[in-house]
Amino acid sequence: MKSLLPIFVVAFLVGTIAIPISRPPVSAAPKASVETLKQLEDEFMKAAAEKGSKGYLSYYADDAVEIPNGGPVIAGKVNIAPGMGFLDDPNNRLTWTPLGGDISGDLGYTYGTFEFRSKDKDGKPHVDYGKYASIWKLQKDGSWKVVLDMGNAAPAPKS
Repeated sequence: MKSLLPIFVVAFLVGTIAIPISRPPVSAAPKASVETLKQLEDEFMKAAAEKGSKGYLSYYADDAVEIPNGGPVIAGKVNIAPGMGFLDDPNNRLTWTPLGGDISGDLGYTYGTFEFRSKDKDGKPHVDYGKYASIWKLQKDGSWKVVLDMGNAAPAPKS
């Protein structure tokens, strides 16, 4: 039996070296779901309400694309930023509700409805309604950012 002990030790060492233990990479992000994106939408909206355009744009990737209702495509967060200044006016409030979405790998999307509350030139309250769709992408740092956002007008919801 003593003569077999070195063989068992060598076999054990070879087995532990040759047969790798399967484990996820340390840098792998946890599996995201559409609920992850809906939670991000909620945080995104709170950031816009609390910090205006800077909070809003903090959820955009640097290479994001904005497709505004009736306007030209705007590529790049730096080019989108000037158009978001309206969020810095305390009389304006943009809120939205994600209704659905999906996620696959490092891309996901959400869609829903929005309301934009403001005051007209006479100081009277005004509300615009619309629909939106956002495409989210998993970034190298593990965060999710909007890479494409689009919206268009909709009639007021039925009461």
